[in-house]
Amino acid sequence: MNKEDIPENKEDHKQNLQINNSKSTKKEEKVDIGQKSREKEEKQLSEEEKEIQRKKQLMEELKEYSKEDLINKILYLQKEVSQEAKNFKELSDKVKEKEEAIQNWKDKYMRLQAEFENSQKRWEKSRQTLRSQTIANVLKSFLPLYDSFKKAVSDEKTDDSIRQFYSQFMSILKFFGVEPLKTEENDKFDYNYHEALSTIEKEDIPPNTIIDVIQDGIKINNDVLRYAKVITSRKPAPKPKPKPKEKKELETSTYEKESKKTEEDEEKTSKDRINEEKEKISPKKKEDKKDS
Repeated sequence: MNKEDIPENKEDHKQNLQINNSKSTKKEEKVDIGQKSREKEEKQLSEEEKEIQRKKQLMEELKEYSKEDLINKILYLQKEVSQEAKNFKELSDKVKEKEEAIQNWKDKYMRLQAEFENSQKRWEKSRQTLRSQTIANVLKSFLPLYDSFKKAVSDEKTDDSIRQFYSQFMSILKFFGVEPLKTEENDKFDYNYHEALSTIEKEDIPPNTIIDVIQDGIKINNDVLRYAKVITSRKPAPKPKPKPKEKKELETSTYEKESKKTEEDEEKTSKDRINEEKEKISPKKKEDKKDS
């Protein structure tokens, strides 16, 4: 044999082995499928046999009883069934009652929890309002000091030390949320922030306009601590129409006034002319006197 023939025979041998193995595996699979199908059939047969045997046993047991016994047995079983149904209904009713009771207790718990949370919120809100009220009452007592500082700072002759005190005082007020209300002249009057001390008739200004700010308003956070005291404008009242007689009297009086005025003007002009003429004449007289 040649050396070249040896590897070829080995390869053929391997291929033959693989083919044999595949065939054996297929045979085993077929055997397994057959066994499983047989087992299923045996199970089915065994179940059917069991059912047949059970029926046979029942028939044999029934043979032992008479017709009356069977009727009594059926009646007894019916009573048992009805009693069990009654018991089941009672139990289901009790279960329903318990479920309703549980739901009621759940609702009560939820209501109590909501009430507790609301009471906590109310208590917290009342605590905050009480705190803000006490702070506001304390800070109200410092407002006259603010007015004095403001008056002093507006003067140019005030020392720098007082101005420093004023800035420190304002920073303390700002820390507590206290700030002056921005109120200026020609602003529209707002009853939410302003308090009108008096009103003045003004024709050139629209009504309810701030003419002068007497005292600054103060706010704490978003609440008004002191309203700004202001003077506002109002529309002048219409003049009453004169009666016909009064109208004639007014016309005559105005005519007399105008005539008097024209007379006075004429007198003035005449006097001025006389004085001018006198001034012209006076230097001539002086020259004549000198010549003489």
